[in-house]
Amino acid sequence: MAEPRLRADVPELTLRRLREELTASTEPITAARIAETVRSCGMALGSETTQQLVRSLRDELVGLGPLQRFVESPGITDVLVDPRRRLWTDGAEGLRDTGVRLRDEEQVRGLARRLISASGGRLDEGSPCADGRLGDCRIHAVIPPVAVGGTMISVRVSRSSSASLEDLAERWEAADLWLDLIAGVVDARLNVLISGATGSGKTSLLAAMLARCAPEERLVIVEDTAELRPDHPHTVHLQGRQGNVEGAGRIEMGHLVRQTLRMRPDRLIVGECRGAELRDFLTAMNTGHQGAGGTVHANSPEGVPARLIAMGALAGLTPEAVALQASAAVDLVVHVARRGDRRMPVAASMVGHDEGRLTTVPVLHRDQEGRYCRGPGWEPLSARLRGRAAGEPRHREQA
Repeated sequence: MAEPRLRADVPELTLRRLREELTASTEPITAARIAETVRSCGMALGSETTQQLVRSLRDELVGLGPLQRFVESPGITDVLVDPRRRLWTDGAEGLRDTGVRLRDEEQVRGLARRLISASGGRLDEGSPCADGRLGDCRIHAVIPPVAVGGTMISVRVSRSSSASLEDLAERWEAADLWLDLIAGVVDARLNVLISGATGSGKTSLLAAMLARCAPEERLVIVEDTAELRPDHPHTVHLQGRQGNVEGAGRIEMGHLVRQTLRMRPDRLIVGECRGAELRDFLTAMNTGHQGAGGTVHANSPEGVPARLIAMGALAGLTPEAVALQASAAVDLVVHVARRGDRRMPVAASMVGHDEGRLTTVPVLHRDQEGRYCRGPGWEPLSARLRGRAAGEPRHREQA
């Protein structure tokens, strides 16, 4: 879709002819080729309009089309197209209607199919939901009849960031208290799960924690879709893969977690635990791999046990087995939440078990007056930190 100003300067018929000519050839669609094609159309266009037209066609044919300029805007984390073809953005200012409306369902569906195809996926009636990755963007698209009302596109922007814990803490409440706790956990190589809702800042916090790791440590990261980009000199990524039309070629997260054990990790990171890979992750953390980490969706630290048990069930583990494995593997759960335009840690808990039940014990949380205070898990965690600093072997006190 062309920029609004172009509609007055360039007829839609000419735009369509330019698109057809550029896509008819197998030559790569570059800015130089687009500019040459525009010049050959014979229209008398000013230099500014020509540059705008070249940029618009480039974005539409090889970029993210009408979404591209919003993806490139500072502070934008998500770009969304709803069934009514309205374009929304999310970021520092929250969810906003951009006022841009795409031309018709044909354009939206064509864009969705092109983006998914470019990322190596398939989007059609036989596979109406698909996701993929293009550069720094994770693409998800759904078409009718699954998408009621029209095609929907969701783009999550993963920006390279060198933000440190100190940088993030500038926007936290009780920053000094949280910074001391989280930095101490990283330095002591405790195993951590970061919980929270979608868009709450789990990945940003985990990346900042990994950036604090010693430069001589080897970080092996497993993700379904690569998003973690810590500012660390020795980072290795593994990414899951979807199967083909017949389902062949799929590589599960659990399989990749097992592969990491042969890759000499100093720290094993699972970007997001969603299902049966939890079994392999917990097993790895219980075989001497200290300083491991991951993220999990949960409404609160108290909700993490239920999430872990549900994921363990997908791997054939009983609740008792999950309780024993998780309480021995995970030192701390840090819960993050979105507060207006800020994303920050809001609660931390130790993980334990009581008569076969997985439990959490508050370490840092809000009191009834809304102030952060230390919970009953603070002293056991402090003892664990002191023991690790003294080089003692890993020991699990039951909080």
